[in-house]
Amino acid sequence: MKLTVASSPHIRGNFRTNRIMLDVVLSLLPALLVGVWHMGFRALVVTLVCVAAAVTSEWVYCKVTKTRNTVVDGSALVTGLLLAMTLPHTVPFWQAALGSIFAIVVVKCLCGGLGQNIFNPALAARAFLMLIWPVGLTRYVGVDGVTAATPLHHMVMPALPEESLQDMLLGNCPGSIGETCALALLLGGGYLVYRKVISVRIPAAYLGTVAVLTLVFSKTGEPIQWMLYSLLSGGVMLGAIFMATDYATSPATPVGQVVYGIGCGVLTVVFRYFGLFPEGVTYAILLMNALVWFIDRITPIRRFGTQKGGAAK
Repeated sequence: MKLTVASSPHIRGNFRTNRIMLDVVLSLLPALLVGVWHMGFRALVVTLVCVAAAVTSEWVYCKVTKTRNTVVDGSALVTGLLLAMTLPHTVPFWQAALGSIFAIVVVKCLCGGLGQNIFNPALAARAFLMLIWPVGLTRYVGVDGVTAATPLHHMVMPALPEESLQDMLLGNCPGSIGETCALALLLGGGYLVYRKVISVRIPAAYLGTVAVLTLVFSKTGEPIQWMLYSLLSGGVMLGAIFMATDYATSPATPVGQVVYGIGCGVLTVVFRYFGLFPEGVTYAILLMNALVWFIDRITPIRRFGTQKGGAAK
């Protein structure tokens, strides 16, 4: 009899990579559709450019390196879609394409492929574009087609945004393609939790930390309003639900996930309050990505059949 020795885990479930990626795509569609509805056809074209560049660059990389074609797992499609969600619809098409190529080739493939990357590819690509071409990523146009300041730019003054909380929930405000409609993002997150693709630990810890800190350290005389606008503006919802929960770049342990979410929330508020740019989600998550190995190490799961301290029963 021939025995095959393979690495763990040996208990397998029905969670295939392409099924998980399909769920993520479906969960992002509501926010994407709202973005396209308010920002116009160009937002859809930017999204298609990002997705096409991501999928093509992974296919070419696999061909050139003569490795297994991994395009079919859907991860490149998700990376391109997530990157597009973080970009304004006015971004030059070539910058959107270059961002996707950087995300796939540099951040993902050169680090070993799916599951081996240290940093979230979409956020790393956005940080790369922001570093080289900040103007293209900070120019936003309102729903009326006129260049306008985002709610976060008003909060830097500091002042409460001109938009109402209802506008923030429904996406009637300037911003990136997929970040403006908080309601659509929450619906997408609820779908992922229902499908057991993600747990609520990281999003709850992330959003809860941002809520507490902005309530306690409000910059206006209306702390509750300030807290709500802080949660609904910028990329907090998109980051907490879809970026911070990336399997490869988030902790594996339950306690570690809570610690990680709290860290993301703290850094987001710190960067928003004291950083050079009004948004802090990208850099907060990327910095916590770099600490995932340490978080997993200090928050181990108790092994079955052992007592506290590691001794066997």
